[in-house]
Amino acid sequence: MTHMFDLSGKTALVTGAKRGIGRGMAEALAAAGADIIGVSATLAPSSEVEQAVTGMGRSFTAHAVDFSDRAAVSAFAAEMADTAPDILINNAGTIKRAPAAEHPNDWWDEVIEVNLSAQFVLSKAVGGAMANRGSGKIIFTASLLTFQGGITVPGYAASKGGIGQLTKALANEWAGKGVNVNAIAPGYIATDNTQALQDDPDRSKAILERIPAGRWGEPADFGGPAVFLASDAARYVHGEILTVDGGWMGR
Repeated sequence: MTHMFDLSGKTALVTGAKRGIGRGMAEALAAAGADIIGVSATLAPSSEVEQAVTGMGRSFTAHAVDFSDRAAVSAFAAEMADTAPDILINNAGTIKRAPAAEHPNDWWDEVIEVNLSAQFVLSKAVGGAMANRGSGKIIFTASLLTFQGGITVPGYAASKGGIGQLTKALANEWAGKGVNVNAIAPGYIATDNTQALQDDPDRSKAILERIPAGRWGEPADFGGPAVFLASDAARYVHGEILTVDGGWMGR
């Protein structure tokens, strides 16, 4: 059965690969045999994720792309469509926290652009190439806020709700063309995006009390789910949003 999870000979494009969940998924995919194209807004050569990947004997190609810059994303998407990686991990994202009545419009625009519009631009180009080839795996990073509204993050909640529907829409179009499109919805994970919550004693306590697993998630918790959805083991899985949340949604 282990051969079903073998990604040897595959190339995975991972956005937001520099740290956090993206890095955790990139390293797991490399451990399963995939070469990695890593992308982040600032990703210098010889980054920690590159060292980890090359230390496993896999290749790593770094790209710095600002996902709030539509022109830059479009140019990068066209380049990636030409190389047509086997796996696309749409993980890059941002979050801005402020009550809705005080939420600046430019924050809303930035979050929607980075978390949703840029994801579509890249998926359209790479997914189209995959569909023409007849094979490929696309995995989005969704969120618990794909299902829930959250507090003081209206743009983020809207963008992640959109990611859930985009996952299903693309799966509907491309499943019959050999492309699996799915998403992973993280729960509360100890990364820089959630640092404000971790540092708030009341919010952190309330969050932990609802998580049956009794702990914050870690980036490494996403390695297995990413490898599964990127592998032949998930060949009949289409349009799924897999929650990795320590049991939060079942509470």
